[in-house]
Amino acid sequence: MSLRLYDTAARAVRDFTPLRAGQASVYVCGLTVQGPPHIGHVRAALNFDVLRRWLTVGGLEVTYIRNVTDIEDKILAKGAEHGVPWWAWAYEYERACTRAYDVLGVLPPTYEPRATGHVPDMVALMERLIERGHAYAVDGDVYFDVRSFPEYGALTGQKVEDLQPAADTETDARKRDPRDFALWKAHKDGEPETASWPTPWGRGRPGWHLECSAMAGRYLGAEFDIHGGGLDLRFPHHENEQAQSRAAGDGFAQYWLHNGWVTLGGEKMSKSLGNTALVDEVVKRVRPVELRYYLVAPHYRSTIEFTDDALAEAGVAYQRLESFVRRAAERVGADAGTRVLCADFATAMDDDLSTPAAVAAIHEAVRHGNTALAAGDEAAAAGALGSVRAMLGVLGLDPLDPQWAAGSDDRLAQATDGLVALALEQRQAARARKDFAAADAIRDQLTALGVSVEDTPQGPRWELTR
Repeated sequence: MSLRLYDTAARAVRDFTPLRAGQASVYVCGLTVQGPPHIGHVRAALNFDVLRRWLTVGGLEVTYIRNVTDIEDKILAKGAEHGVPWWAWAYEYERACTRAYDVLGVLPPTYEPRATGHVPDMVALMERLIERGHAYAVDGDVYFDVRSFPEYGALTGQKVEDLQPAADTETDARKRDPRDFALWKAHKDGEPETASWPTPWGRGRPGWHLECSAMAGRYLGAEFDIHGGGLDLRFPHHENEQAQSRAAGDGFAQYWLHNGWVTLGGEKMSKSLGNTALVDEVVKRVRPVELRYYLVAPHYRSTIEFTDDALAEAGVAYQRLESFVRRAAERVGADAGTRVLCADFATAMDDDLSTPAAVAAIHEAVRHGNTALAAGDEAAAAGALGSVRAMLGVLGLDPLDPQWAAGSDDRLAQATDGLVALALEQRQAARARKDFAAADAIRDQLTALGVSVEDTPQGPRWELTR
């Protein structure tokens, strides 16, 4: 492959060379299932879904791991606040996250491990760290000794002496250094017994950072190609992951990729700030495929400022692509044309997944395709259709993909097709008897319902405009 990716650790764009020929291994931090996902949460899943699709197009067999963090302080607090078991709370919102991924066309991961299912792996990792002198246990807690690992801070370019103490300041007196972070948290009075597991150091539960290192190692081995996640995870989460894994003797991730935030009113979208746009709510206002276009069209490292106007503009832009694909498919057949990627598209994607330039290449191909349709050049239209569908497929946006083609309810789609077809038959009958007022009235009624009608040499065609 000629793919180049921006590696956060190197702070530079690097040629992507997989560890194993013909294969790519990717670990992406999934969500902490404490509540319903907003569009900032799912941006990472979408961006790395595009990366996975592009690696696959490049001929690589991709092993893609996305974890579920189903044990954490906020989950315990939310469960207690609402009077339900913490694990029931976590599972409810794990399902909500899966629905959000599915509705936006995110391919399922190769494996999706839960943190609670990998405690033995975490214990084994802590034992290795203690044996190597990089971790220590105090009263059932286990801490990573940041001073013992000279490379600590390398991922984000920071020095230990410049860092603030870790958040759990109430235990500072028992730490060797206030910057040491918790690998394991001892069970506390008042916490549910079900939220603890036995270890050589007593019952307790894992720290967040330990979870991902253990799960990445379990499914991808000691060394793998790419670790991805949101920009906000670089420190402390990813810094700590890298430190503990490498201190244990593992090579860990060879490339670190981080996607930018979705902001609202200039602030990072966040539940704690109350400035969120929940996926379930947004897809009631726009089609899921248009929301996907909105989130994958910008460069993955850029910041997206969420506004309704920008979302609407993205919807209009996608509809232009969709309109060509559907019209061309009706004219020459959905599978006409060779699925060849435009050179400009491939160049853009190889350049650190430059989706803005890739999307521009798709729009240019659509422009040529529309010209071919207008001129009746079916061969050129078929070529454009094959190319456009191939490119949109890389972004997960092909309108004829079953994900988007059938809609959310096949029976509703069939009924809609039938009703519109009946209305068009009545319009054609009115035109045949030269009752143009009745024909225009039917067309106006369809337009008012969001159905656009176009008369073509092959007969009338229609599409939804909203």
